[in-house]
Amino acid sequence: MRRHVLLTLASLQLLWALPCLAAQADPGASLWRVASQTLAVPPALAEGGVAVLWNPAQPIAGRAAAAVEAIQGSQDLGATGLVASGRVRTGPLGSLALVYGRMEVQDLVRTSTSPAPDAGALTFYTQLIGGNWAREIGPAALGVTAARHSTRLDQDDAARWTVDVGAAVPVGRRLRLAAATHFFSRVTGDDPAQDVYAAIEVLAWAGRPWSDAPASSLRLRYGTALAHGFGADHYVGGGFAIGALLAVDLLASYEGGYAAGGWQPSAAVTVGVGKYRVEVAANPGAAGLGPAFRVGLEARFPR
Repeated sequence: MRRHVLLTLASLQLLWALPCLAAQADPGASLWRVASQTLAVPPALAEGGVAVLWNPAQPIAGRAAAAVEAIQGSQDLGATGLVASGRVRTGPLGSLALVYGRMEVQDLVRTSTSPAPDAGALTFYTQLIGGNWAREIGPAALGVTAARHSTRLDQDDAARWTVDVGAAVPVGRRLRLAAATHFFSRVTGDDPAQDVYAAIEVLAWAGRPWSDAPASSLRLRYGTALAHGFGADHYVGGGFAIGALLAVDLLASYEGGYAAGGWQPSAAVTVGVGKYRVEVAANPGAAGLGPAFRVGLEARFPR
């Protein structure tokens, strides 16, 4: 389906439900919020794969890991994306990673005073490429990601550097705390292009659901996103894992920037087979924009 937008109001009309776009210097940040709608854990608690996009504190236990995720936004929005990462362990210095991501909206046409399309397609995409360092210091994990972002909206180009830091710290046997900055290019609490994530995870149960089952767990989670110039986002959910074989995660998210408000659900199922992990995630509909999906594959190479 072709989407008609006025060139001068393209970002506003196309992404009308995304937060505070009029005040946002980088309209590409709203496309990354489409990607975040398929997360089934609070962003600060994301682990493995391309989770360096959400929390830089992602050290690896093995010698290397590689991951790729494909993202499909709702048909009405028409956004698609790809995120990939490669990570290697460098001994006592920790691990290094390279991450690449791109989100775009295709099949856009200009209109002026007539509903008939003008000549030429309208381009709207954002992409990033960055490097990550992460290390375990005792039981805690720390990380830093530096990335170069570029966005094109028709003939207008924008670029910026971001530097983010993250940490995940266990407290005793049952509690884990995590926090991260997201796409920070300046120190401020009112830029809609960036966030501060924080979250807490509680181990509610650990054991074996049947006699010869792998060690399993049930975890409860709460997270928030702040310092982005609009209302706080909230995330409430939980996850059940059977060893490394199967994990099911559920999340209810309240996004403070949406005019419609309200809670929206997302879910993910992760299956482990040998050194591979396959994840399928979905959000049935964000702020009335229809469902969004994400499929990921990660390969972990032991020492």
